[in-house]
Amino acid sequence: MFHFKKVQRQLAVLTLCLSIFPLVLHAADNVSVLGSKPKWSVLEKYQETITHDEFTRLIQDVYCAHGFAPDLIEINEKTARVLMNRETQKSFTLRFAENPATAGRQPVPRLWRPAKSLTPVRPEKPLFGLKIALDPGHLGGKWAKMEERWFQVGNSAPVQEGDLALRVARLLAPRLRELGAKVFFVRNSNEPITSKRPNDFRELARKILIKNGVPHPRADVLDPNDPAKEQTIRWQSEILFYRYSEIRRRAALVNFKLHPDLVLCLHFNAEGWGDPNNPSLTDANHLHLLVNGSYLAEELEFNDERFEMIRRLLSRAYDEELPLADTIALAMARDTGLPPYEYPTTNTTTKVGTSGYVYARNLLATRLYRCPVVYCEPYVMNSKDVFARIQAGDYEGVRNVNGVERKSIFREYADSVVEGLVNYYSGARCSRDR
Repeated sequence: MFHFKKVQRQLAVLTLCLSIFPLVLHAADNVSVLGSKPKWSVLEKYQETITHDEFTRLIQDVYCAHGFAPDLIEINEKTARVLMNRETQKSFTLRFAENPATAGRQPVPRLWRPAKSLTPVRPEKPLFGLKIALDPGHLGGKWAKMEERWFQVGNSAPVQEGDLALRVARLLAPRLRELGAKVFFVRNSNEPITSKRPNDFRELARKILIKNGVPHPRADVLDPNDPAKEQTIRWQSEILFYRYSEIRRRAALVNFKLHPDLVLCLHFNAEGWGDPNNPSLTDANHLHLLVNGSYLAEELEFNDERFEMIRRLLSRAYDEELPLADTIALAMARDTGLPPYEYPTTNTTTKVGTSGYVYARNLLATRLYRCPVVYCEPYVMNSKDVFARIQAGDYEGVRNVNGVERKSIFREYADSVVEGLVNYYSGARCSRDR
């Protein structure tokens, strides 16, 4: 869910959370929320696998389009110097491949496989052998109100993004398996992956608030609609639980157990709805997809985020996920009829690709999952039309909803993603019939 006012608030919370870590880590370990000290030595495996021009293009156009402090990354003719730690002034030096042919012969260290490396298959199984992890966004269930991914209109069924995304994933999985893919669920219930709970973060939440000018933070939220709730220990501990701890645990599952070729993050979007018990419905409805990139200068100040960005750049995940996202976006646009979402500011995003629907943005999941990630954001949940379709539930065939004969919104979502995947992999990998 990505309405802009909420994004602004979440970024403010992120900045708030980040500033606590000098209290709990040595100053040399300047890392982001619940992050760990990066292992820069793993980047040695990427020596001479990328040219100067390709590295520069990805830095300037994709990953650092908003700029960065000049001492963090220094690009020279034959090397790039990346600051590992400002306090110690230690740096990692990346040697460039001298020509594109040399770079092409050097294997790029990664566990995921680009489409062009997959074995040829027959047209009826265009996804044969592809390993796809489905990551339904958020949690839903009893956690939906805590996540602020919940609203209810009168006596209608509550709308909970985590539940909607999981329903789409469960429709999508068998379709992908029929086409030959091996499918994993990053989440297949309304329970967290992390073993942590909000109470585990209460002391850290208290320190965050004190560090940021709230000397005597309240323990609890007295009114859910009170903007001062963000200055309570409960609110801070909850966001540390359901966002940072949960997504980092999902990343560990993806990176160390599942090893997929692709992660599909499935979400629904929203506009500001105000009071969730008396929400505002809107006429707005739109679609966009996200890939990793567009790091902010202040984000790159953290050693782990800078390291994760460089590792992702060198893995060439962007070269796979951008054309894939563009292809899925076009299929979703055709099937849903939705216009592209336009961010009201370019301060946190960079529009990329050719479809008009795809943005680069530095989200925790798109950064930490060590493979191509396509983050889908169709449908405004509190759109009048989408709300009616959600209330209609899932069904086979078509029904008249708001005067239009159409599929269930969940099947339309799943079908459009399948169409995009088939279109991309049918074109990007060789066919036995060719």
